[in-house]
Amino acid sequence: MGQDVRSPRGPRCIALVGPFQSGKTTLLEAILARTGAVPRAGSVDAGTSVGDASPEARRHKMGVGLTAATTSFMGDSYTFIDCPGSVEFAHDMRAAIPAVDAAVVVCEADERKLPQLQLILRELEDLGIPRFLFLNKIDRANKRIRETLATLQPASRMPLVLRQIPIWNGELIAGFVDLALERAFVYREHKASEVVALEGGDLDREKEARFSMLEKLADHDDALMEQLLEDIPPPRDAVFDDLARELREGLICPVLLGSAMRENGVLRLMKALRHESPGVAETAKRLGASSRKEALAYVFKTIHLQHGGKLSLTRLLAGHLDDGATLLSSSGETGRVSGILAVSGGHDTKRASAEAGDMVALGKLDTIKTGDTVSSGKTAPPALVRVEPLPPVLAMALSATDRKDDVKLGQALLRLNEEDPSLTMIHNPQTHDIVLWGQGEMHLRVALERLHDRFGVNVKSQAPTIGYQETIRKAITQRGRHKKQSGGHGQFGDVVLDIKPMPRGGGFEFHEKVVGGAVPRNYIGAVEEGVVDGLLRGPLGFPVIDVHVTLTDGSYHSVDSSDLAFRTAARIGVSEALPQCQPVLLEPIHVVEIVCPTDATAKINAILSGRRGQILGFDTREGWPGWDRVRAMMPEAEIGELIVELRSATAGAGSFTRQFDRMAEVTGRAADQIIAAHRVAA
Repeated sequence: MGQDVRSPRGPRCIALVGPFQSGKTTLLEAILARTGAVPRAGSVDAGTSVGDASPEARRHKMGVGLTAATTSFMGDSYTFIDCPGSVEFAHDMRAAIPAVDAAVVVCEADERKLPQLQLILRELEDLGIPRFLFLNKIDRANKRIRETLATLQPASRMPLVLRQIPIWNGELIAGFVDLALERAFVYREHKASEVVALEGGDLDREKEARFSMLEKLADHDDALMEQLLEDIPPPRDAVFDDLARELREGLICPVLLGSAMRENGVLRLMKALRHESPGVAETAKRLGASSRKEALAYVFKTIHLQHGGKLSLTRLLAGHLDDGATLLSSSGETGRVSGILAVSGGHDTKRASAEAGDMVALGKLDTIKTGDTVSSGKTAPPALVRVEPLPPVLAMALSATDRKDDVKLGQALLRLNEEDPSLTMIHNPQTHDIVLWGQGEMHLRVALERLHDRFGVNVKSQAPTIGYQETIRKAITQRGRHKKQSGGHGQFGDVVLDIKPMPRGGGFEFHEKVVGGAVPRNYIGAVEEGVVDGLLRGPLGFPVIDVHVTLTDGSYHSVDSSDLAFRTAARIGVSEALPQCQPVLLEPIHVVEIVCPTDATAKINAILSGRRGQILGFDTREGWPGWDRVRAMMPEAEIGELIVELRSATAGAGSFTRQFDRMAEVTGRAADQIIAAHRVAA
């Protein structure tokens, strides 16, 4: 104890994270208002907030992308990154948090949001990011603080350490006691709290709660433990040093109280950030950056402005960066900075340069991508951060409303993917669909809105085509003959084909056993092409698989035979044979693995059974107390909107991955309905 770790650390970058609708954007407004960055706090509901300023966020009254805003407090500069709370937009948070100095996890005393809170805390814990818990909406609390802490503790692998306890006035919370300062404060709406005397029952509660806080700190400080055992009051500065050190080392998660809506507890949070959160030098060290004189930065977000070109939101981890500097990325690409902007909501200010610790937007770095580490040095820097997008869980097929916009749609989708790598575009060669994959219903809806609002592309959307196929059960020998005479050279091709089923997963095989030159060797390739043509659409309307075809005989004409004639004859032979081979419909089956809170497992099993799922088993999720992992076989057709039901059953926390396993027969009424629907669509 006694080592001062609270000295100012230059510009700080702090992430505001937390479950959906926990009050992150409202807290950002309160911070900006209390530090004088804005004259008064805006409102999410009124559409006047600095955060959630995009048209899509305003429309849905929720965060759909991150917002950065810079302010100063007691002479230090702070950039706050307000991250979306919805799991559907979590990639923005996951890409930004590696390069922040600390995170404020905004939550409330709501047991239903515990799984979401656990997901966020686990992400921070795994990355070693120092974190405070800001218990918001404390003015609505109906539980004692110890009960609330006991409720929240399972979400954190590290001890939650109360830094404050509330002062109760009957059933209402009127203020708080700071356990480190040993002072009492009474809340005043939209004003600084007022210091009051600490006495009576509040004093007794403070002593008990402070001792509990010190006990947790003493778990990692032998000197403090000795002082507690000998009943010696530890020096206040030493307590603050311990709080700062143990926060930075990830040994504790301090808990602060407040109400963002009333701007209560905001200045106390800012003072904790100022004294206890690390600076950019420690963050660079955590990321494994080697010390260097050149500018070193991490690009955590790309934005394509409607009229302003490309902006790369960047945290400068070391060095000094001038406008016009050339940067080299970890992937070997180079780009010249064309404009450095200080970002504060939608109001950007041009700067001539940036220093270590600054969070800025860099203009026109066309070759630099989200996730790149960049340097002004002569050699490419190693990549400090790698954030893989979560597997997508919902898809829609897109097409431009006006066919002349096809190219424009393709370019817009590429830009959307650069802004948000958790969106994935796939071109289905069978159906010719452009399939957009995302993290949920709202994620895809916002993507469509951006296509229209920002890129001026109107699109039609529908459910993606399911990859149905068909196969055969019966073998047959079939002749295919093509003869056409129309002046000059005619067309003549004649083949005899043995067609038989193969085991499931056997694919397609073609052989020839022609004797005596009945079909000249130079036409054998054309016959195989014709067979493939005939298998593209079977009698049920789908591609045919698991078929073995052998060319056994045929005939030709010395003048009228050609590659085209034999290809046509083979296609005719296959097309005429397949309806006689007892065709059967096949549907794709996937292995689905769901992760969910244990108390939702019974609901998940019911959902799977209702979607023709065959449950293979379930087990506890390793390393995740209170979570299960459920495995099942499911038809692809039933997976479509599974995530919607899954999120509804798990308060937004559950998710799944899937992997193709096999094709399986569909018979009876289900097959008839699929075939009829396909014919109508065709």
